[in-house]
Amino acid sequence: MKKKPRAVSLFSGCGGFCEGVEQAGFDVVMAVELDRFACETYRANFPRTTLFEGDIHSFMTGKNREAHKRSCGESVDLVFGGPPCQGYSQIGPRDLADERNDLYLEYARVVSELQPKLFLMENVPNILLMEKGHFRDAILNHFSKLGYSNATFVKLSAADFGVPQTRERVFFFGTRDGLTLQKPLIKIAQRALSKSMVEKPVTVWEAIGDLPETVVPSSSTMVYPSVRRPNKFLRMMRLDYSEAPYTVIVKRRRAIGTSTILLHNHHTKEMLAKRAHLISFLKPGEKADTLPKHIWNGARPEKWRRLHPDLPSYTILAQMHRDLSEWVHPKLERWITVREAARLQSFHDGFIFKSSEWQMLKQIGNAVPPLLALAVGNMAKAILGNISGESRNRSTAQIILFPVSRNKQSIKGAKRAGVRLSRKVSSRARAKGA
Repeated sequence: MKKKPRAVSLFSGCGGFCEGVEQAGFDVVMAVELDRFACETYRANFPRTTLFEGDIHSFMTGKNREAHKRSCGESVDLVFGGPPCQGYSQIGPRDLADERNDLYLEYARVVSELQPKLFLMENVPNILLMEKGHFRDAILNHFSKLGYSNATFVKLSAADFGVPQTRERVFFFGTRDGLTLQKPLIKIAQRALSKSMVEKPVTVWEAIGDLPETVVPSSSTMVYPSVRRPNKFLRMMRLDYSEAPYTVIVKRRRAIGTSTILLHNHHTKEMLAKRAHLISFLKPGEKADTLPKHIWNGARPEKWRRLHPDLPSYTILAQMHRDLSEWVHPKLERWITVREAARLQSFHDGFIFKSSEWQMLKQIGNAVPPLLALAVGNMAKAILGNISGESRNRSTAQIILFPVSRNKQSIKGAKRAGVRLSRKVSSRARAKGA
């Protein structure tokens, strides 16, 4: 059998990026993550992957350098991961001096050490705009100096790839200098991503409509719900159906194992009667600015927000572990559960989250949606498959900016519900040389 391409994961979190890259056909041999709670979930779902739990500054440095390199193997095809994005995020402080902004340099250091054929790095779209493109240019220039001058980025919406959520993310990627591609990098990426795009977005209700109205206490399980005629997305998510790439066997390889089928993580934060009364006034897709004045004073419209059942979710964020008021169930007077949040991120039901409820929600919000990761994983595999040899030729970097959705009706509905959509930009748009 032909060996799977080898991959190393950095800033791995609970494993959303790894889930998609594995399903794209890679052997993820090493993962690096600092957060001990995320590591607990990662180990439960990826027991065969070597996990370095610690600061990336300590990975492949000092006395650990050779041991870590041996664990990665003699030849690595792909290094992938998403350095923390809070320093770049539109909803964050956007501080140019934020120390987290320079973590891409640690990512790049590992790339320089391992010399993979391809790197793939995820972040938030604001990284392209912050300080007039300061970090965008710095990243491309830095990788060029490291020997990855054939590099570019794509801005994608998760909804275009089957994730029931309008989450937008940027992926930087590039090949090692000296490698010859049969086709231009831009063409290979564009073709691969186009193959992964769905005809229409998956809605919130299509994603969670089969889950029980009732919830269980934190860390408890419940009888697995039945469903008639599940849609394609549910067949991917549910433990009793198979739908590529998530067959029943694939799902059973995660933390759920081969034990009796149960529904895990279907619990949520308690709600005071006063809050339950307040959200009862929220119609599907509406925010706090629609509430009666005697119910809410109008401060911060996004403080209260109900998901629309017939549209993709707006972005699932890590901050929901502190406050779920922006993620009200589309039909019930409660917050969404951990499992419902996981579904909206495209985690199948075999993927079990560990630690406290607070930490589970944080892990889910920080994750790369597995189906989006699958799309860029397929892109990475297509690029590797187009490497034909070695030369000194270098290609000019280009940019692909896919539209958020090709479904006009969904776009109009999303705008009415307050979902932010990026403007459509030609896929032929070009960047300046990296």
